Amino acid sequence: MKLIVFCPNWVGDLVMATPALRALREGLPDARIVGLGRPSVLETLAGSRWFDDVIRYHHRSAIASERSASVVWQLRQQAFDVGLLLTNSIRTALIGYLGGVKKRIGYDNEGRRLLLSDPLAPPPGWKTAKQEPIIDSYLTLARRVGIETTSRRMELSTTPEDETAADRLWARLGWKREESVVVLNPGGAFGPAKRWPSRYFAELARRLVDERRVKILILCGPSERGFARFIADASLRPRQVHSLAEEQISLGLSKAVVRRAKLLITTDSGPRHFGSAFGIPTVSLFGPTHIGWTETYFEAETKLQHAVPCGPCQQRECPLGHHRCMTDLTIDEVYQAGLHSLDHSMKKAG
Repeated sequence: MKLIVFCPNWVGDLVMATPALRALREGLPDARIVGLGRPSVLETLAGSRWFDDVIRYHHRSAIASERSASVVWQLRQQAFDVGLLLTNSIRTALIGYLGGVKKRIGYDNEGRRLLLSDPLAPPPGWKTAKQEPIIDSYLTLARRVGIETTSRRMELSTTPEDETAADRLWARLGWKREESVVVLNPGGAFGPAKRWPSRYFAELARRLVDERRVKILILCGPSERGFARFIADASLRPRQVHSLAEEQISLGLSKAVVRRAKLLITTDSGPRHFGSAFGIPTVSLFGPTHIGWTETYFEAETKLQHAVPCGPCQQRECPLGHHRCMTDLTIDEVYQAGLHSLDHSMKKAG
């Protein structure tokens, strides 16, 4: 069998697809499985064993081989038997249809029923607060290929290059490999509504350093360097608090950093899921989004959300301008949750 998997377009969603990807790989050991997705997002799976090959696709790519016409041609050349659409867009369904994928399995939404050979009714509670977790939605699709799925555990790997980059970072910072490091992830590609105030993160970092004698490392994406620099500078602890703002940023380095942390404190953005995938205790800060949609089934994750009458609103920016769902989530609440998780992590390691 030749199987093409249309991968989600967001880092966090792709990590939540790994239970389904593992089930496909283990349930179809003799199949040729190829992943199709955005180049920047597929980097998340570097070092993993799920795919035999990948096809990089973005309809606006500057590289001709990654745009729609070329990808359709590549699909036709490889003659896939089955396409599993973990995406929800009509565009990817059209790519599978035009690419000659014989059996196209996906959810019947966004008006794409006629482009799917095997449309499934959208999950219960689709696009509402009662929607089933994304992990389960992906597993349901995987079952339609005829395999059994039992585990919801997310899973990632790092490459030797990722680990070497992290080793070099540790050496530049003068940190020992066994150093107790807390990683902060203040970003949010979804939009500013997911962000906890940078000054809160700075005060949190200072308290953790002063009271628990840990080191702090702040993650950031290429467009988030300013937030990371501000947090590190505002913490007033230059020897203990550092950010990736001056580093050659990559998902691989971020994964390697999280993998060797004692604790991850994060907004509801892509790197949040690195903690669960590597088994690192995690404190996740939620504002405008429904917690249930992105349930990780990870027992060492603590989820914090301040209830407000207007939320969760699912908006990228606060429509009322006050952003209380995040600003009312206090530093002390997050600090206490972090201490509890950190103590558990230290006890387990010791």
